[in-house]
Amino acid sequence: MRIVFVYLAQRHQILHTLPIAMEMARRHKDVEVHLAAAMDASLDYMKELARFYPDADVTFHRLRLPPPARTILRARGNTVPPKKLTLLMNLSYLRGFDAIVVPERTTLFLRKFDMKGTQLVWTGHGPGDRASGYQSNVGQFDFILLPGRKLAERHLKLGNTRPGDYGIGGYAKLDLVRRMESERPPLFDNDRPTVVYNPHFWLSLSSWPHVGFEVLDFFAESTRYNLVFAPHLRLFDPPRPEKYEPFERYMKLDHMRIDLGSTNSIDMTYTFGADIYLGDVSSQTAEFLLRPRPMVFLNPNRFDWQDDENYRAWHLGEVAHGAGDLGAALERAVTTHPDKLEAQKAYVAETYDIEPETDSAPRGADTIVRYLKEKSAA
Repeated sequence: MRIVFVYLAQRHQILHTLPIAMEMARRHKDVEVHLAAAMDASLDYMKELARFYPDADVTFHRLRLPPPARTILRARGNTVPPKKLTLLMNLSYLRGFDAIVVPERTTLFLRKFDMKGTQLVWTGHGPGDRASGYQSNVGQFDFILLPGRKLAERHLKLGNTRPGDYGIGGYAKLDLVRRMESERPPLFDNDRPTVVYNPHFWLSLSSWPHVGFEVLDFFAESTRYNLVFAPHLRLFDPPRPEKYEPFERYMKLDHMRIDLGSTNSIDMTYTFGADIYLGDVSSQTAEFLLRPRPMVFLNPNRFDWQDDENYRAWHLGEVAHGAGDLGAALERAVTTHPDKLEAQKAYVAETYDIEPETDSAPRGADTIVRYLKEKSAA
């Protein structure tokens, strides 16, 4: 059996499935495992992470792109190739596999072509609540792997999957994070509590265009908190040097860190290293809660969120409308956190089907291979 893990988007998606690929190669010697991407930066990052699995026998493959397209991408500093063009240019390669495993949905474009029986497997790349994670086209995949019952129940309710066409695999990204933890220094060299501000990249949902710089100014003047500004990777993608220019005044402050898109912003360096979460609707909310702590959500749009399942996590923290009431919201988040602790733990339990200190990726790998073998034998 030959299986390829394909990466078409930014590097944050790699962390969600690379551990599954590595464990598949380690545990299933009858499976040939490939990891494929068009961008050199993605391949380099994959190989860097592979060092945590030195006994995994995998093949890395650079997907084809027209030379002019690659030249333009390099000149612009783009981190993402034209996705559908990439798929078209590599049809013959992709048809050679029994299954293609992906964390995004653009790969469904392959449904327009004869894929010679190749199965499409979707893992998603985050356990959040917002509606875009539950689109109906998820049902076009042959099999989906989900982190826990929250996502499974919602997909089943929406008719996006059926019993037998999905599996529960825990959260493979956490496996890598645990391996990396010994290499992480403290975020700041002081005793202040650290807040991580993580605005969303969709401007219609994000606090950033409304109050972002006011929030940064609040922390710049603060003598109480450190701040890491680590927005979703896509908000400033690609994070070219000129995009840092508006933030220079903050970068000179010892109690603030500005990160528009390094690997630290995607590998839980900040969500695990901070004491308080500040943000909108990112799935990083759920990652932060793997270690329950105080949370504040910004609502400058005045969304009517209380009964909206896309904002379930907001009930686990405090909500502020902007920088004007941010200080009070932070205070409330800390003082009322003991009252929210059990609800946060329950949210984690339904979001992730994981065991303490137990890797998820072996389970995910076994689940995918078992499905494919049963499908082949049917």
